[in-house]
Amino acid sequence: MSDRYARQIAVPEIGASGQARLDRASVLIVGAGGLGSVVLQYSSAAGVGRLTVVDHDRVEESNLHRQPLYRVRDLGAWKAVAARDALLETNPQTCVEPVCERLTPANVARLVAAADVVVDAADSFAVTYTLSDECRRTCKTLVSASVLGLTGYAGAFCGGGPSLSRCIPGDAVTSGYMRRIGSARNRSGCRWRSAGADNAILYSGVAALALGSADLDGLSQPAFRRLSFTGAQEPNAQATLGFICASQVSPTDVVIDLRTSAEISAMPFASTLRTAVDGVANLKPQLPRSCRVVLCCRSGSRAWRAARLLQAQGYESLALLALG
Repeated sequence: MSDRYARQIAVPEIGASGQARLDRASVLIVGAGGLGSVVLQYSSAAGVGRLTVVDHDRVEESNLHRQPLYRVRDLGAWKAVAARDALLETNPQTCVEPVCERLTPANVARLVAAADVVVDAADSFAVTYTLSDECRRTCKTLVSASVLGLTGYAGAFCGGGPSLSRCIPGDAVTSGYMRRIGSARNRSGCRWRSAGADNAILYSGVAALALGSADLDGLSQPAFRRLSFTGAQEPNAQATLGFICASQVSPTDVVIDLRTSAEISAMPFASTLRTAVDGVANLKPQLPRSCRVVLCCRSGSRAWRAARLLQAQGYESLALLALG
């Protein structure tokens, strides 16, 4: 084995056998921004054998202050491709597969299937829930993190334990310290040190799981608040809300678009109702209970809140759609 990992192999908890496990591991990282770019660097440097990086964005100048994987020469390039090129410059022994597309319900099964550990480092409520649902279905471990301003969260879900999308109340995910409303890129600020702190936890979780350890106690630091969801119960199927793709919308569905006029560039459906989240109740006369109601917004968070309002009114056939 290369001397590259000699100092890591010298750690008793890793050793040669642990390094071999890392070499055999396959990690799917969704999002190559402030969180994902650093996790990719650490994972490649540590000797994780296969990394699949999924990101549909290109490198912008505003990314450079908190996404140290990229350089000025990368401006305009696909992030997934630029990430691969940068990683191979420092560790050509790692296999890096760039996927320059958005993660959706249509491709999530294919992407998750080949991974041992899945990392949610995106800035999308819809991506988080879609990954959590697929990891729960396939019993894969999901490591998820998010940063907004000076706060954030990081944790491990699914893999036989509670799922992020079902056991944690959606209100906790869409508001407060776990919120994903907006994105660090477009609407909300993000300081590099906040991303760095979450990255330390995020990578530590990936490494522990790739090494076959479920003990994440070593990730605790005094500045972090720790929460446990051990023993949380999954709700019944009738109460769950799931995301679909635009191609899965049928002519018999009633589509409600919750985006503002400034957000709408194009709508893929000929007939659509438009309102804000708090106006959904006023549409009840136009929502036959015999039809499925599809709620759309940019990231999925407003669609989730609106769907919960309709669930409280007795609507059962609901679907969510993130239109970006």
